[in-house]
Amino acid sequence: MTTEVILVKAGQLLLSLSILVVLHELGHFIPAKLFKTRVEKFYLFFDPWFSLFKFKKGETEYGIGWLPLGGYVKISGMIDESMDKEQMAKPPQPYEFRAKPAWQRLIIMIGGVTVNILLAFFIYAMMLWYWGEKYLPTDAVKYGVTVDSLGQSIGLRDGDKILSVDNRKIERFNAIPADIILHEGKTIQVDRNGEMVNLNIPQGFVNRLIKQKEPFAYVRFPYYADKFEKGSVAEKSGKFQPGDQIISLNNKPAAYFTDFAKEIRGHKNQDITVGVIRKGDTLNIPVKLTETGKLGIYYQDPEKFFDYKVKTYTFLQAIPAGFTKSIDKLVSYVQQLRLIFVSKEVKVSESLGGFMSIGNLFPESWDWMMFWEMTAFLSIILAFMNILPIPALDGGHVLFLLYEIVTGRKPSEKFLEYAQIVGMVILFGLLLFANGLDFWRNIISKWF
Repeated sequence: MTTEVILVKAGQLLLSLSILVVLHELGHFIPAKLFKTRVEKFYLFFDPWFSLFKFKKGETEYGIGWLPLGGYVKISGMIDESMDKEQMAKPPQPYEFRAKPAWQRLIIMIGGVTVNILLAFFIYAMMLWYWGEKYLPTDAVKYGVTVDSLGQSIGLRDGDKILSVDNRKIERFNAIPADIILHEGKTIQVDRNGEMVNLNIPQGFVNRLIKQKEPFAYVRFPYYADKFEKGSVAEKSGKFQPGDQIISLNNKPAAYFTDFAKEIRGHKNQDITVGVIRKGDTLNIPVKLTETGKLGIYYQDPEKFFDYKVKTYTFLQAIPAGFTKSIDKLVSYVQQLRLIFVSKEVKVSESLGGFMSIGNLFPESWDWMMFWEMTAFLSIILAFMNILPIPALDGGHVLFLLYEIVTGRKPSEKFLEYAQIVGMVILFGLLLFANGLDFWRNIISKWF
């Protein structure tokens, strides 16, 4: 991965998290202000020892910290990550969080999660209204698929046309891996040279698929030259032209891009002959590869070869569709998370990831559609994770408030302090574990 790609991915991640954190904390800030509760600080990122930027307006200090692990609002009279015991030792003041009725404190605490859910819904609705939904139907994959080693392990072959999973037709081709994961698929039905073949999915496949984080089958498409990489063999030779259809390598058929890419890997520093069709004529072009083993010919947009479907929405249609999509994404995420704990195939250490894993979900070039898609999904994840009944998270505070509302008894401040400490230890432990796994997988393991 080049430095440019790393910076693009990091930039998208940082912007996305900044939007999510600011709006999440705004979800706490606004009801706190409405209920006349003092907010001492409103920060993007954490500011231990010092901040990058800050200013004070009224009773609140606004700023940007240097540690990009989230953000926070510091509300007077609330036991939070600041662990301000000095303030809590004083008698409650009317403007403090602890002096407000339980129902007001509950609204303040669920404000962040509420905003994250509404944000995801809003983004999905606006995306559907502006871009619509474009997808490749499974039955439109007319050239079949190209499979990697994981796909080969279940008996798939290049050129197979996937028909169904467990005899259920999957409308959208890109949804096939997720369907197998969520339903722990047992079989795949394919069309192989006109014959229907039933393939069994072996035990352990789902775990390997989650660990790989990539599809096991890719759409196969004809290889037409679009443009040439600067300084590449193809450009320097001057023998290729945009529009050439590449059909073979050393007289071995390779009419599809993925077939050609696989075949050329074993010809570094060798003389090769590339077969192309140009304006109806078949040509055999001799060239010598370098140590990179690449020609440097970019392929034309694969979408031109397939009948994609585009579902458009009016503004009014996009609103319920955005809500439905948000719910579907949330349910899908919870189901995948459930597999980590209940499925024998899925290992926790291979399924969790930190900021590197999240950053790698963003595309290598800046794409606003993909950026907003990822931001909406991360907003759903943030909402779900924050509402978990773990002390130090919003869900932990909500749990104690619900206990107070139901029983009429408020947990002691000493208990809340200890619960906050336990919750912070759990959260920092998970944070270190997840990012440690990222560091091991992406850096340390590649050194040995």
